[in-house]
This record gives sequence, C-alpha cells and structure tokens, in this order.
Amino acid sequence: MTDSPVVRAPLDPREQPILDSVLYLRDQLSLLKQDRSTYIKSHDVLELYEQVIGQVHLLNVIRAEHGKALEQNRVDNVLDDCFQLISLFFLTIGRNNEAPAVYAMTSTIMRLLDHLQEAAFYSAKDLESISHTFDSMRETLQRGKETYSPHLLTLLQNRLDSCRNLLSELQEPLASLSPTLTPVHEKLVSILRSISAANTRQKFPVAEVQGFQAQLKEIQATTVKGQFLAEDSTAPEGQQIVGNLLARCLKWAEIVLSRQGKIDERFKATYEKLRSIRNSLEKLSLTQAWSLRETDLYSYQRQLDRVDESRINGNFEDEQGTKADLHAQRTLLYLLRRSYAYIYSLIIASEPVSEALLPVFNQLQTLRRCLLEVKRSGGVSSPRELYPYSMKLNSIDNMRVDGKFLVGSDIPEGQGSVNALLAECFELNYELRVEAEGEGSE
Repeated sequence: MTDSPVVRAPLDPREQPILDSVLYLRDQLSLLKQDRSTYIKSHDVLELYEQVIGQVHLLNVIRAEHGKALEQNRVDNVLDDCFQLISLFFLTIGRNNEAPAVYAMTSTIMRLLDHLQEAAFYSAKDLESISHTFDSMRETLQRGKETYSPHLLTLLQNRLDSCRNLLSELQEPLASLSPTLTPVHEKLVSILRSISAANTRQKFPVAEVQGFQAQLKEIQATTVKGQFLAEDSTAPEGQQIVGNLLARCLKWAEIVLSRQGKIDERFKATYEKLRSIRNSLEKLSLTQAWSLRETDLYSYQRQLDRVDESRINGNFEDEQGTKADLHAQRTLLYLLRRSYAYIYSLIIASEPVSEALLPVFNQLQTLRRCLLEVKRSGGVSSPRELYPYSMKLNSIDNMRVDGKFLVGSDIPEGQGSVNALLAECFELNYELRVEAEGEGSE
C-alpha cells in the first residue's frame, strides 16, 4: 500500500499515535478490499468508518489546541487513502446515496477539472454532466446531516465547494460563446479527442487521422478572412475561442501524422503504464455490471495520481530533468485525462445494490432489456413465447424469503432496487401476455 502522492509538512510528535492508528486502519481496509472469498458486508465497512472518524476527531482537537487547523502532513495523506477506500466501499455495498460515498467522486472530479483547465479545451456538455453530479452530491450531503459525523460532512462540503469554484471558472469562458458557434466548437473538441485517441492505438491509423485532418480543413474553409460568420454575415461572439481551437487541432493533426504514434523513448515506460491503465478501465467500462468491484478503482486512482504528481510545473521530465516534447507531453496527458474520465463514468454508473445482489440485479436488467425489445418489436403472437421469461422471473422470485433476497442470514443492501426491477419485469411480462391473449381470441 502506498501513500497518497502529495508529501506535506513534517509530522508533529503529538500526532504520531494518530498516524499509527490510521496506518493500521488503512491496512485493514486494504485487506478487506483484497478479500474475494465473500462479499463486502455493511457492518465491516461501518465499523472501520467509525474508527477513522474517531481519529479525525482526535486530530482536529490537537490541531485546534495548537492553532494548526489547516496543517497538512502525512496523517492527512493516509486519512485521504482511508476515506477514498471507505467511499468506494460504500459504493460496493450499495450505499451510493449516503455521504461517505461522495468522497471518491470529489477526488476524481477535482482531477478532471484541473486537467480540463490545464488543457484549455472542453465542451459545455462536459461541464453539464459534472454540474448535474454536483447537484446530486449536494442532495446526498443534505440527507446525511442527521446521520453522519459533522467532521466528515464539513470535509466533504469543503471539497465540493472547491470543485464548484473550479467548475465556475471553467464555465465562464464558454458563456461568451455564441450559440451559432457552439456546434463548431463541440465538433472541434470531438475531433481533437479523436485524433488523440487514434494517436494511442496499437497500430497507428494513418487514414483515420488524415480523415480528421480533412474535416478540419473543411471547417477552416468556411471562414472568411479568418472569421466564422453567421447566416446574416455577422461575426458571432467567441471567434477567438473557436479560432484558437481550430489552429490547435490543425497543429496537433500535423504533429500526430508526422510521429505516426511513436512516443519519445525517454517516456516510453510512462506511456505504456498509462496506456495499460486506460485499456483496463476501458474494458471495465464495457463489462462493469458483471466484473467491477468499485474498490478495484482505488489502485487505478492512486497509480494515476502518482504519475500526475510526478510532473514538474505541469511538465513530464526525464531523469536528467529535460522536458518532454509537445507530442509526448500531450499524449501522456491525454491518457491521464481519459483514465480519470473512465473512473468518473464507472463511479457514476455504479448501481445502489450490494455486490452480493448484483448477479440477480444484472439478470433482471437483462430480462428487462429483452422484454422491452420484444414489446418494441410488436409483442408476441402467443403467450407460449413468453414461457422462458416467466420461468426465469419465477425462479428469481422464489429466491426471496419474506420478500427479501438473503445471503445466508444476511440481508444485503439494495433490496428496494432489486425488488422494484423484479416487479417491473413481471409487469412487462404480464402486459405482453395480455396483449397476446387478446389478439389470439379475436
């Protein structure tokens, strides 16, 4: 287990017992994360959460007494690890809508926003998604006021406020972009990202990148004396934003085509590491429902954080302190950003269901998709065609004991979500059967 990448102030001797305790708790959380012999149980997570909160309280008392409330040192690094793990555990046990689950998302969003600000290109749609997530997280904190420690809630509120302030800074430049130029801007952002993605393929797709370059030249050809004009021949607001982005896209396409996907050898190891992480997260995003335990994201987050924090003034440097060239710099940053974006998407897509109930939940989601597809395609000609669905639904329904899905004597989280999905599947099946019987009697 490694610490969070940021190294801060020396440790106050009075905080040593707290550091020893949180190191032990982090090890316990790590062991729980690695145990695949059984599903994660709520009481195990809550017990460790309470112990961590107890150490936070002790730390706050010590720092308040000595006027060091804002100090950051190794204790804070290890506590960050603990809260990160606890947050992902809350997602794993299906308690997505409770305050501790917010912590991991704020970490990922802050990294994403920092990178968007640094890259200086993004679309309004990127920010809209994050803004909606903020609203959801604020509601979660409001619901948790009576349940969770004020130490945790204050910490989460401060993190949310920091993210919200950065989001506002990013939204400001786009506010001056005319609706007329918004589609062009979004198209350029999409092309730039597509070129960057092609640049990291195993086999460099020359024709594909040339196609993107041709699209850029077509967009450039629509300008008049370097300006994008509206239908009434006026120049809409946001010319500089779109013009600079177009120039950047053209330059990047040229560089990528000249390098043919070959990264500077000095940064090959970092490139391969980031590409491997990106590819692993991409696979998880395709098979999430069946293969992801949310706590698995912790190791990816920490590996990415360490690479991100290894930069000097935002630049990747080799062992001699020489900065990476533009191609290597942008390629590595793209892989970092894409990986953080996958983690964000995976956390957002996490279902409020314990991993113990996920097999049943996933089967019901598949049944629901199949029944909806049958309904969209016109239904069935005979109720007999619905037998396979009815049999599967009844077999799942028979798993319940007094209306609950049990694992041994435990009642895993997410009963409401699974039962609601089961009821919806029964309702769809019933509607299709009634429709088929009605047609058969005519």
